[in-house]
Amino acid sequence: MTVLQTKPLSNIQAELLKLYANNLSDEDLFEIRMMLGKYFAKKATEAMDNVWDKNNLSEQDMINWTNEHNRI
Repeated sequence: MTVLQTKPLSNIQAELLKLYANNLSDEDLFEIRMMLGKYFAKKATEAMDNVWDKNNLSEQDMINWTNEHNRI
């Protein structure tokens, strides 16, 4: 079976493919998933902190948002 690749692999895809050469234990696989999850959670938190700072938001803004009723 021939597979046609329409675009090159991204850098993350290429790096993850290297892992496929190893048969990881379930524990190692779980740890890698946790590391990836923590990494992306950290990036999301940093992005939100930047938005928060850029817009001079306060804790009261967050409280106000939680009390808004936006359904029609």
